[in-house]
This record gives sequence, structure tokens and C-alpha cells, in this order.
Amino acid sequence: MSCTVEERRRVRRAARAIQEEVPTESVDVLAPNASQYDAWTLDAVLRGSEGVPPEVLRELALGELTLQPTPSQAEYQHVVATV
Repeated sequence: MSCTVEERRRVRRAARAIQEEVPTESVDVLAPNASQYDAWTLDAVLRGSEGVPPEVLRELALGELTLQPTPSQAEYQHVVATV
């Protein structure tokens, strides 16, 4: 399996798990050519969250994803992570 296929699989798995575990406004998986990070990217907006919940951090760690700094917004927590 090529590295990029494995990376895509890890990001998609984390995205599904986050959607199942915490209230989300949106969860997207971006291909490297569509991401400002030039890597497979998980982009999630969590509802009513103050900071990144432990469940989300656990999923990112399991997928070996790197949390990217993002500005906080009113009642939403924006989470961006890359492989």
C-alpha cells in the first residue's frame, strides 16, 4: 500500500470516529492538492466546544495526525490536523 493511500485511510478513519463521538457542524477530508498544508488534512468544526475535546485528541493520536493551530470561533471549535 502506498504511503498516500495509508495516509488517506488514517485521516478518513479519524474523521468518521470524530463524527461519531462528538457533536460536529462539519467534518471534511482534504486531499493534499486541496489543502493549504500540502498533506492529507482533516478539517472539523465542533459544536459547543471549549477547546479540543479529549476524544478528538485521542482519535488524532491514534491516526498519528498532527494538530494544526487554528483560531477559535464563538461557539465552535475549529480543528485541523494533517498526516
